[in-house]
Amino acid sequence: MRGREILAVVILFFGVLLTTSFAANVTYDHRALLIDGKRRVLISGSIHYPRSTPEMWPDLIQKSKDGGLDVIETYVFWNVHEPVRNQYNFEGRYDLMKFVKLVAEAGLYVHLRIGPYVCAEWNYGGFPLWLHFVPGIKFRTDNEPFKVEMQRFTAKIVDMMNQEKLYASQGGPIILSQIENEYGNIDSAFGPAAKIYINWAAKMAVSLDTGVPWVMCQQADAPDPIINTCNGFYCDQFTPNSKNKPKMWTENWSGWFLSFGGAIPYRPVEDLAFAVARFYQLGGTFQNYYMYHGGTNFGRTSGGPFISTSYDYDAPLDEYGLLRQPKWGHLKDLHKAIKLCEEALIATEPTTTSLGSNLEATVYKTGSGLCAAFLANIATSDKTVTFNGNSYILPAWSVSILPDCKNVALNTAKINSVSVIPSFTRQSLVGDVASSKALSFGWSWITEPVGISKKDAFVKSGLLEQINTTADKSDYLWYSLSTNIKGDEPFLEDGSQTVLHVDSLGHALHVFVNGKLAGSGTGKSSAKVSVDIPIIVIPGKNTIDLLSLTVGLSNYGAFYDSIGAGITGPVKLVGQNGTTVDLSSQQWTYQIGLQGEELSLSSGSSSQWISQPNLPTKQSLIWYKTSFNAPAGDDPVAIDFTGMGKGEAWVNGHSIGRYWPTNVSPNSGCTDSCNYRGPYNSKKCRKNCAKPSQTLYHVPRSWVKSSDNTLVLFEEVGGDPRQIVFATKQIGSLCSHVSESHPLPVDMWNTDSEAGKKSGPVLSLECPHPNQVISSIKFASFGTPHGTCGSFSHGQCSSSNALSIVQKACVGSKSCSIGVSINTLGDPCRGVKKSLAVEVSCT
Repeated sequence: MRGREILAVVILFFGVLLTTSFAANVTYDHRALLIDGKRRVLISGSIHYPRSTPEMWPDLIQKSKDGGLDVIETYVFWNVHEPVRNQYNFEGRYDLMKFVKLVAEAGLYVHLRIGPYVCAEWNYGGFPLWLHFVPGIKFRTDNEPFKVEMQRFTAKIVDMMNQEKLYASQGGPIILSQIENEYGNIDSAFGPAAKIYINWAAKMAVSLDTGVPWVMCQQADAPDPIINTCNGFYCDQFTPNSKNKPKMWTENWSGWFLSFGGAIPYRPVEDLAFAVARFYQLGGTFQNYYMYHGGTNFGRTSGGPFISTSYDYDAPLDEYGLLRQPKWGHLKDLHKAIKLCEEALIATEPTTTSLGSNLEATVYKTGSGLCAAFLANIATSDKTVTFNGNSYILPAWSVSILPDCKNVALNTAKINSVSVIPSFTRQSLVGDVASSKALSFGWSWITEPVGISKKDAFVKSGLLEQINTTADKSDYLWYSLSTNIKGDEPFLEDGSQTVLHVDSLGHALHVFVNGKLAGSGTGKSSAKVSVDIPIIVIPGKNTIDLLSLTVGLSNYGAFYDSIGAGITGPVKLVGQNGTTVDLSSQQWTYQIGLQGEELSLSSGSSSQWISQPNLPTKQSLIWYKTSFNAPAGDDPVAIDFTGMGKGEAWVNGHSIGRYWPTNVSPNSGCTDSCNYRGPYNSKKCRKNCAKPSQTLYHVPRSWVKSSDNTLVLFEEVGGDPRQIVFATKQIGSLCSHVSESHPLPVDMWNTDSEAGKKSGPVLSLECPHPNQVISSIKFASFGTPHGTCGSFSHGQCSSSNALSIVQKACVGSKSCSIGVSINTLGDPCRGVKKSLAVEVSCT
């Protein structure tokens, strides 16, 4: 090797070494986090590593960075890392260190929320079930057994991060850590012990000497030096508990979670952007989207009960990792506008004045000439204000950001970003989709026995609570009883009128009498189930088999760990003449889990699978298996479980989660379009009423091969697996709708260019994939078009030239930009405020 090449390699080596090992000093003052002594305005987003796959992580992180994030925030999930005490798992989806390192490689920071209680709509709030059985333990209070275990796990995580030099003080990406989680919401239930516990938790965390600040969210009495932070849909009015602490927002809920049996919640991006802008307007300097990517509750990880397998959360990155537009793009523009103000924001204190009723101007101005302003309209109607001698139109429920205190870089209600209509294409493995179903052949099956079938069954007097019995090793617990009915008993006078009454703490149950399914029940908001099922009994021996099941364990609330499940009674027979026999205290036989679980049928490798032409369908308690080829291409894949009842599914041994397409959302409570104006709550904007809560279930591409894949289902209540099809997600249409009053795109905003600021609004479109071009214009109108993406229509005013202008500018190109002005598009109606609406296809 020549000397010059050696020198280059040495320089490169030491350059990389210095880059990756340079330690940062992270502190804080009353305004912001300080990194190496400089205040920072930081934008963060939550990505939970177990809710996606390691193969997805780099793309999710890069899209987060491209969207303008500085920080990735994640919980640490104790139950997946230590499923058995002192037996740890940090592999695959649980490889926390790999995830943190990938964030670092992308040049982003990490906020590590150790907790170790996480809530997160995650099973048991992230606590491992074995913790429940520690003698004398009481969760999240001044209890020594709990504090010992909490400190042991917290210290282990900190030590692992230290060993890998992942804290900023060691040159790593972690600039913040969190201890506990939203304890202030429920601490009053614990009385005086709560304060002792929270002080202990703070002292314990600080003693671990991470070299970075610790936070507690929703904890108004967080002791120094812990920073107390805000969670909620809005945190602009939040004030930390010390004049020495910065205003931080750890959870800005970008949407809301979906429950089985619920409609799909969503949050308009105009409202989300308004909340973010208001926070930074009024002195905030750290904000985190919960979630930025929600992902999937694979396996049995969902909490609840009844949290769906999808954890999409209406996040800027959807469940599959695709950009949700216009949410991702509008927030990206917002982040750029906020960053244009950063130097002013960190240099001084804000000054807020009233511009009228529900109208505010906040100015950050320094003696050196820096000036940034935020103009807010908190009313639900549009307003015109005068600020610094200039007139500004402020749409309802919006904030205009002026990085130079004069020109508007962005208004939160005016979207310059593209909108996207996603589409799912159903795909077949056997030729024409119209003539066959994707998985309509090659099915085999194994019937799950009703009642007791395993050698480890046991007998107990009375009815047992389920979680204490199963330790959550399975969703399922059999309660089995044989009872003799004498020929002269009133239950036989008219057997059809005999009723079996069952009370359960939840979450659902199936009742079998003499081996046949007699009825089922599902809990609602309280999870409790009470059923009265007509049954037919016969003289002599009758077998009653009750299959109780959980659908995710509780994850929130004071003493949530004490919320039980299962059939606790009474269980009784009620005759038509009122005769009652209480069966609750009799000798019941119990079986934890299913025979198929013990035989590991989910792997598909058992020799017991039956393959015959007459596939049993609409049958309860049955396992199905088939082989399939992966859909072609690299689009995200889902399985549509329409036609099935309820159960769990595995692809090549990976559980893709619980499926439940028969659980339908309410008939009412949804809106065709949701008015973003005014305060948002989780019930304000909902869609998909009177339809299954979830029919599509994500199958990560990394879990499938091109061919010879195995799909296994366990079906509880009955369905037809031949109806199952694959679905791949694509972009259907690309749209944009920009008015003459829109600011110019924030990308074009330059503090040094007065001409650029006055150049006017621009409509821009770009195909999402590198090899795509705009192939056709589905709609184009300049004037007064109506509607939304996919349903645009011409208004009374419409330029005759718009379509040809857009076609010339866009067709055949990957991207195009069109000035939204009468100079470009003509003036079809003078004196009328006009806009340009365009919908295109990319191929």
